[in-house]
Amino acid sequence: MTRLFKCLFLVLISCNLSFAQEVVKGTETNLFSPDKSTALKFYQKSDAAGKRTCYYQVSYKDKVVISESVMELQLDNHLSESAMALPVDKRQRWFENLQVKRIITSTKDTSWKPVYGENEIIRDHFNAVTIETVKDDNPIYLMNIELRAYNEGIAFRFFFPENEKGTYYRITSENTEFSLPEGTKAWVAKWAQAPYEKLPLSNWGYEAERPLTLELPNGLHAVLAEAQMVDYARTKFKLSTTKANTIQTAMFTPADLISPFATPWRVIMVAESPAQLAENNHLILNLNEPSKIKDESWIKPGKIIRVMSQTTKDALENIDFVVARNLQYILFDWKWYGPAFSFSSDASKVAIKDFDLPAIIKYGKEKGIGIWLYVNQQALLMQSDSLFSIYKKWGVAGVKFGFVQSGSHRWTTWVEKAIQQAAANQIMVNIHDDWRPTGEQRSWPNLMTSEGIRGNEEMPDATNNTVMPFTRYIAGAADYTICYFDRRIKTTHGHQLALAAIYFSPLQTLYWYDKPSFYQNEPELEFWDKIPASWHETKVLQGTPGEFVSVARRSGNQWFIGTITNTAARSIKLKFDFLPKGKTFLAKIYSDNDNVNTATKVGVETKQVNAGTVLEIKLKASGGQSIWLQPK
Repeated sequence: MTRLFKCLFLVLISCNLSFAQEVVKGTETNLFSPDKSTALKFYQKSDAAGKRTCYYQVSYKDKVVISESVMELQLDNHLSESAMALPVDKRQRWFENLQVKRIITSTKDTSWKPVYGENEIIRDHFNAVTIETVKDDNPIYLMNIELRAYNEGIAFRFFFPENEKGTYYRITSENTEFSLPEGTKAWVAKWAQAPYEKLPLSNWGYEAERPLTLELPNGLHAVLAEAQMVDYARTKFKLSTTKANTIQTAMFTPADLISPFATPWRVIMVAESPAQLAENNHLILNLNEPSKIKDESWIKPGKIIRVMSQTTKDALENIDFVVARNLQYILFDWKWYGPAFSFSSDASKVAIKDFDLPAIIKYGKEKGIGIWLYVNQQALLMQSDSLFSIYKKWGVAGVKFGFVQSGSHRWTTWVEKAIQQAAANQIMVNIHDDWRPTGEQRSWPNLMTSEGIRGNEEMPDATNNTVMPFTRYIAGAADYTICYFDRRIKTTHGHQLALAAIYFSPLQTLYWYDKPSFYQNEPELEFWDKIPASWHETKVLQGTPGEFVSVARRSGNQWFIGTITNTAARSIKLKFDFLPKGKTFLAKIYSDNDNVNTATKVGVETKQVNAGTVLEIKLKASGGQSIWLQPK
């Protein structure tokens, strides 16, 4: 009898819970991607006390991606409200009394041309819904929920129109949920330069870096990402403590804002394969504003080498080397102006003896080579109001920001301002360490690349390298700092060679830790000589994170293809069906080969290929292969 009573009690509780909330009439909205594959559903539910909750769901071709999940922000405006003698909002959940006033639909289908990129033209095509809401007990608080559906995925954010009473906003947390199918696994990294782990949605013990790539049990692949995070605090992802298989947003710090403003976009990309996900990374760019730089002629992509020994002699030798090897830039990295972590160091003065920077810049200009300078955050913080104008007078091409702080609202706005100050003085930018982009390089294309990746400063293994195209590179260009001769690399030389085609960076660092004297006329380095740093077309041909990947990129009528494997040897078939039919190409193939009589053990062979060709590639453990295609 007791057991029966317990069962009935549980049934009653279940019934109670299922009827505890009801959908608020007039709030349900369905939004579809232009190709009708992706569906986004929004609605409000109200409980017996009249408290409302905003929910959304996402599906792809009728397969569940996100089941019923909460949209929510937590605000604490009481200091501003009290100071201005306004009613103090004491509600536990800020969204709980939002009333939907109006729902507006729209569509957009345009294209734009980036200064540089993985594709010459980017299509920006979406359907949108704007849900206008107001707090039912305080009409000064208006908020729009903005929803977009692209063929590549969906995005949403919260927009706060100008407050008629001038109240300031303090967002303390963002409690948006992503409830995923049971059995979903995620590629998790603890910080921006951490190794990735493939984990179930349980017991992480830490927040996950974004973008967060997911493998769903229904065969779909998804990415949770952040876009246009330029006046806010970085938001990572954490596991819900109350709901199974559910991820929540996790803000680094509160954000203090003045209306009008919008939160960053929360992005859910969906695809049927990891390769398709990686190829669709332009969605992050589309969620940012167009370029704010009128004259973009000075922004020039290129390949760069770091000068390992900072003397005038070494600098001039490096310039001669990059001219011969068809690179475009050299970098002076770390301490050229003094101790980089000291506020007493002056980044407008050279602190090294026998380092004639004006003569080096002059020689570089004569040879068509640009000079980049490393500057640490201490000097940037103290001198950025004048430093970039000084560098412009010197003729410096770009600045590498070093050891920047990232995550908080304060440091987010600081680094965005520094990018803009650099742009005002026609200085290109590379940001290093834990900072990752969220698509703002569309608005400020002088931001060429950034680190935020486990690259060759950490000397990762080959498995790490096969994960990156499907995780970190979805956020945008990354400065992996590709090596070649250094003995510490944990891959073959063929693997390192292929990374220049697989990894996108319009400022592509090659020969990291290397010196010109290491070069011994290795024939395979022709691939790096010829490869550009910006592209007209990109195809992610195949791949699985943690296993292998093949990427093909086109510049003009030439193609460059890179393929790498993890720490296991494997054979794969490479199709050339992306080539125009009826045309033959000459393929130079650069592969690991133990029988070659060079220290790097990379052989070169030539074949003819066309759209019907299928090559079987045998990859050594931690190996790779590169192909340069020219039309016959």
